[in-house]
Amino acid sequence: MTEIEQKLIDLPKKKIVITENVEEADLITHNGTFHSDEVFSTVFLLKLASSYSLEEPLIQVGDIVLEKSKQYLKLCRTSNISGDIKGIVYDVGHGKFDHHQPGGNGERENGIKYSSFGLVWKQFGKQFLKNLNIENIDDIWKMIDNKLVQNIDAVDNGQLAKLSQFDFDIITLPNLITMYNSNWDDETSNQDECFIKAVEFASTIFDRFIISAVSKIKAKSKVLEAIERSENQILILDRFMPWKEFLLETDNDKAKNILFVIFPSNRGGYDIYSVPKELGSFESRKLFPESWAGLTNEELQKISGIETATFCHTNRFICVTKTKEDAIRLAEKTIGDRP
Repeated sequence: MTEIEQKLIDLPKKKIVITENVEEADLITHNGTFHSDEVFSTVFLLKLASSYSLEEPLIQVGDIVLEKSKQYLKLCRTSNISGDIKGIVYDVGHGKFDHHQPGGNGERENGIKYSSFGLVWKQFGKQFLKNLNIENIDDIWKMIDNKLVQNIDAVDNGQLAKLSQFDFDIITLPNLITMYNSNWDDETSNQDECFIKAVEFASTIFDRFIISAVSKIKAKSKVLEAIERSENQILILDRFMPWKEFLLETDNDKAKNILFVIFPSNRGGYDIYSVPKELGSFESRKLFPESWAGLTNEELQKISGIETATFCHTNRFICVTKTKEDAIRLAEKTIGDRP
């Protein structure tokens, strides 16, 4: 086992405790469906907090102060960023570690935009490596940004194809499995033990694939039925369920003309999604107006004329309203069926 591997293993195993009180939270990110960028941000911030080995009873990570003996961090998942907030806010709130505001939140020289993971890694990554007494911090920080962080950022910003223009390894499941092999400078690892670790990791992934596939197929008939009921190029679902592959791969001619899909949001209200041109594409059949990009609440309501509109993604492929009726109005207005 290498020295750095031992250091990572020896980090205190701080855990996440979920709280609904944003004012007492150490970490704050958005609620509803989660994505790789805020998951990896949370993992990194946990490890960062664990890496401090100061003798003082209190340590400071970014803007939050933690008791050194504290074995957990309180996480609040919410889209309501208000009140006396003292924790680190990321991937929500249009703040320092969010990238959903109009114009995003910066990009690298190569054009890869930052997601929340890239933003917290840029801010705290070198401090984390320093806390582990790692040498060649600048080189290692850059390599991790190239090999891991930019993959997460590119996917979250719809730029995965852009990575292929550079000398970057695109992360794949086979890549992750091979990383369990002993490294060249590790003369103590037992390759059989490494294999068992890889099997344990692969077992978890395999189980999730099976569980996910069973769940998705249950949604197929419901989506196809909703396509038959659709009107005015709008598909309405009673609840969120996987819909893209069934909508885009069916031979139903009606599906080929659907521009927007509406369903209750698991953050509250209703999501209106633009339909991609093809599966896996970030190009849409129709986007929301450019003037709406990145706007929220009153600003969006004023420019759209939709009373309960609350959010339009900066890339214009999703809007949110508080009511189903307004979701339909917003989609119809974008399509042009109504003035």
